[in-house]
Amino acid sequence: MDAPLPVIDGVSPSSQWLPAGPWKTVLEFLIEHFARVETTTWLARMARGELLDERGQRLNAASAYRAGACIFYYRELETEERIPFTEQVLYQDENILIADKPHFLPVIPAGRFLHETLLVRLKKKLKLEELVPVHRLDRETAGLVLFSVNAATRGRYTALFRNRQVTKVYEAFAPTRSDLTFPIRRRSRIVPGEPFFRMQEVAGESNSETYLDVLKGASRVDGASLYQLQPSTGRKHQLRVHLSALKIPIINDRLYPEVSSPSDAESSDPFSSPLKLLAKSIAFQDPLTGQERYFVSERKVA
Repeated sequence: MDAPLPVIDGVSPSSQWLPAGPWKTVLEFLIEHFARVETTTWLARMARGELLDERGQRLNAASAYRAGACIFYYRELETEERIPFTEQVLYQDENILIADKPHFLPVIPAGRFLHETLLVRLKKKLKLEELVPVHRLDRETAGLVLFSVNAATRGRYTALFRNRQVTKVYEAFAPTRSDLTFPIRRRSRIVPGEPFFRMQEVAGESNSETYLDVLKGASRVDGASLYQLQPSTGRKHQLRVHLSALKIPIINDRLYPEVSSPSDAESSDPFSSPLKLLAKSIAFQDPLTGQERYFVSERKVA
């Protein structure tokens, strides 16, 4: 469905489908569903014409609730922390774009980040309203992200990831374990853990797999080694969980094996000590041309 609101300053409108429920007006639903947003904020958006339904009709305080409708609006943040690192565009054509993401920068808007995200920065800088990430990286992880530029060909590239036809190689700096014999193929079952932002390994059929090796010739510093990681699955925090389970947690990991701050591991950013994890390279056969594509990050993990 095409949004009836334009992209402004790199920010696309958000959308919300309206479920069946007892609300008489759209405003009643918004007040209950988005409890942290002040009523005056919704009224201001309505007054500016920035709250529309899927038919492009402006909504106001008296607009009747209609289950099954879709409403569009612009998300706003009162304050947003500046991420003092810059992304790079390594490649761009009429179908795809390869970006080299710095640590701490989220890929897409979420939570306390809107403008300070890779997607919004690139849309604003390059004027690409149809830009969409084909896959994701954790905010703490640096490295390569593949974007779709053209909606008409997007499905061909997303299918590559869905069908595991993309080779992704990561590098991580983690403690040295001379008692382990590499390479290691780690398979396990990863599920949501506690607190909610962590994952954990549990007994059961494996749903994750990572091939790990020590990079030959890489220097060891203060008891740490440079590891090469090749995941064949893409579970949330998979590499961090697998290395932690092997008792070689990634340097500066604030979530594994333990949360560094008992209150909120995301409350502040330690810009001077980034997670030593880098999405180093990505390779695939282009589904449109048949050409072998290979891209390498210009960043260093250690």
